[in-house]
Amino acid sequence: MFATASQNMQYCIKQKLYTVYSPIYLEVINESYQHNVAPHSESHFKVIVISEKFEKKSMINRHREIYTILANELTKGAIYALALHTYTLLEWEKVINKTLHSPECCSNKAYVAD
Repeated sequence: MFATASQNMQYCIKQKLYTVYSPIYLEVINESYQHNVAPHSESHFKVIVISEKFEKKSMINRHREIYTILANELTKGAIYALALHTYTLLEWEKVINKTLHSPECCSNKAYVAD
């Protein structure tokens, strides 16, 4: 599933991950507005997934799985940046009160269209 005119990239990511992980919690946040991109862009995302399917998997393997699921969007450049926060329910309960901030964009320039 690749995003079409009728479905945005945020929705596409959410649907793909929901289908594979049947998560307890899933949040896909479009953070593109914080970066030097055109208005209404969908290129920078933060994903928080809580799923029991992460049991006994290292963080790197969880991330590799998600990169594989979103390979088409990543290789075609539809997704430029992807911050992943992947947890089991037990792990989430340990970090739930911590804020998961994304780093600020390095560019201080305003977007300028060609």
